Amino acid sequence: QVQLVESGGGLVQAGGSRRLSCQASGSFFRSNAMGWHRQPPGKQRELVASITSSGSTNYADSVKGRFTISRDNAKNTVYLQMNSLKPEDTAVYYCNAVITGPTIMSYWGRGTQVTVSS
Repeated sequence: QVQLVESGGGLVQAGGSRRLSCQASGSFFRSNAMGWHRQPPGKQRELVASITSSGSTNYADSVKGRFTISRDNAKNTVYLQMNSLKPEDTAVYYCNAVITGPTIMSYWGRGTQVTVSS
């Protein structure tokens, strides 16, 4: 069974920074693409950023230049460094990973709340 556990959420003032972490654990061969999505209050879940196993990244236009996604393959961990946070970044942030085990499957974490106060 594969689990994704996020950490790093919390309350931060506008203009501040926060770093989210997500570690994949369990029995599997490797993690492939990993990423972060978010769901603002009353809105649909949206992609924030993703990163392939080789390090290629993709960002939503709304976070380009402010957020940086990275990963540590040895630790099966993905990070999201969030700078210059805005109140509109307030959301539940979910980690997602495509994992190669007996089969290739997509997994989700339970989410971590990030609240940006103005």
